[in-house]
Amino acid sequence: MNRPAPQPRSRRTATLGLALLLLGTLAGGSTPAEAGERHPVVIELYTSQGCASCQPASRVLGDFAREPGVIALTFPITYWDYLGWKDAYGQAAFTARQRAYASLRGERQVFTPQAIVNGEPSMIRSDRISLERALRRARASSASQVTVKSWEEGDRICIDVGTGTGPEAQADLWLLPVMRRRRVSIGGGENKGQVFDYINVVRGMQRIGTWTGRPEHFEIPRHAARVPEADSYVVVLQGGNDGRPSRILGAAKAPGF
Repeated sequence: MNRPAPQPRSRRTATLGLALLLLGTLAGGSTPAEAGERHPVVIELYTSQGCASCQPASRVLGDFAREPGVIALTFPITYWDYLGWKDAYGQAAFTARQRAYASLRGERQVFTPQAIVNGEPSMIRSDRISLERALRRARASSASQVTVKSWEEGDRICIDVGTGTGPEAQADLWLLPVMRRRRVSIGGGENKGQVFDYINVVRGMQRIGTWTGRPEHFEIPRHAARVPEADSYVVVLQGGNDGRPSRILGAAKAPGF
């Protein structure tokens, strides 16, 4: 099932052309490991346990996650919960985040599975050429990315954010607690009887502070990342305002992620 989310006073329609989203063989272009670690590409996969085509997309995300210089994250949404199975990890905040991305493109409808690369919404098709093009675009703009470094000292998470070289002069720094892996048995809906393998599921978003273009140092207690079922975390520097996310300027993973 790959279709737009239900809209108020409108009939929900299926979009078969998107049913193959993200199902192709992945072999993204390689970049030097050092550059990738300085400026990793962040991929957000919007998905649901009630979406028939989302499990294959999740496996594709797993392929991405093994590539150097890629931070692959799952954002479970809630608008398919009415189909007979409520997503165990879906959050209304993630649904709102996906809709905010859609509004940046002047679109009213959202769909699953959808991948968003470095905060720039795009309908990434299943063919290898389109997938590689999305990664190349993100990597080509790495010169304007901001270096984000994260490490731990005692009971603190420390983050250094470098100087911005692009047009963005301000962004918010976010902590995203992550559940690395989980297998869920689906008891109803279109995927009844199937097993859903989750990877890098975001369990919340906590704002750390504001970056204004100059080098900044942030510290937060480690327990801030210890939300239920999370066993790691990611730090993301992202532009935007009024709850509307825009381009991701930089990111870093927890030790051992």
